[in-house]
Amino acid sequence: MKNIILIAPPAAGKGTLSNSLSICYGYLPLSTGDMLREKAKNDESLREAMKSGMLIDDNTVFSALEEQLNKIGDSLYILDGFPRTVEQAKMYDEVLNKLNRDLGVVIYLDVPKDELSSRVTSRLVCPKCKRSYSTRNKDLLPKVDGLCDDCQEVLIQRQDDSLETFEQRYNEYLEKTQPLIDYYKNKGVLVTINSSLPDETFNLASELIK
Repeated sequence: MKNIILIAPPAAGKGTLSNSLSICYGYLPLSTGDMLREKAKNDESLREAMKSGMLIDDNTVFSALEEQLNKIGDSLYILDGFPRTVEQAKMYDEVLNKLNRDLGVVIYLDVPKDELSSRVTSRLVCPKCKRSYSTRNKDLLPKVDGLCDDCQEVLIQRQDDSLETFEQRYNEYLEKTQPLIDYYKNKGVLVTINSSLPDETFNLASELIK
């Protein structure tokens, strides 16, 4: 089994795929935000920086990441939406070399822009467990209208799930992420999956990690 980096535009299904792989194969989803919050418990300057909304420098981010990788040992993990830049990808390579770990596979979820915008405007999320649902896809409808299947919390539509916000996020994604896609493609570790159908996406990803 291989460790995974997930790259995808907004609303492409990174969270859904990460959750499915975690449940089925025992992957640990790693979030740099969670790592920094944990590190901040014992680091007052970092805690204050995060409270103020300051951009955290890459050295601090990778220090937290290295600590987490050491902590989980040989457990399989997924990096969801990280690294975000080529510079971060190179720094991640250095950490892996230092820890004698393999990169694994980089999965790029490719979805047409019009499909993504439709997903965004029809998306509902659970405010507690963050599971996503859709009002337009029968396979992603909650079992009880308006309630999360897992938590029974009332589902909400996020404030940033608007066409205007989507356009901004998508354009920013294209600008920052395309060089990263090219970087991993040149390394021979990038695999592109057409993620229009969630079930097919999971099956294809399952084949890639074995």
